[in-house]
Amino acid sequence: MKHLRGFALVSAIFILVVLAALGAFIVNISTSQQIGSALDVQGVRAYQAARAGIEWGLYQVQSSTGYRFGYDCPATDTGSMCPNRRSCPATAPFAVFGFTVSVTCNRSTPAVTGEPIIFTITSTACSTATTAPCPNTSPGNLYIERRLEVAF
Repeated sequence: MKHLRGFALVSAIFILVVLAALGAFIVNISTSQQIGSALDVQGVRAYQAARAGIEWGLYQVQSSTGYRFGYDCPATDTGSMCPNRRSCPATAPFAVFGFTVSVTCNRSTPAVTGEPIIFTITSTACSTATTAPCPNTSPGNLYIERRLEVAF
């Protein structure tokens, strides 16, 4: 029985090493899950920021152009019914929910008199550290961007 001395110590060290490796693996998986959840939340915030940009752009078009949804300026309008309806309002990047939101507005040019004018508003929300317009050409480590477009 003298040749079995210290076997319990070797077994205990082996079990401790295996448990430590298992613990490190669990911590690694847990950290990855936490980062994934945080990115999901940021993605939803970016979507809501882009949606806020769309709503802001719709308001700007409606208030600055005299446009009423569902109605079009008559082809014979000389500017009295829809005085500023000829162009999109100017927009600039702004911040909401910690995201930079860039809103652009494009107006179609009717090929035929009386054809409706179509406005297209694009809102892009991105996680930039500056107020540079989106999309960011040199994103950081955790760059999140959502883009929405509405035509009416």
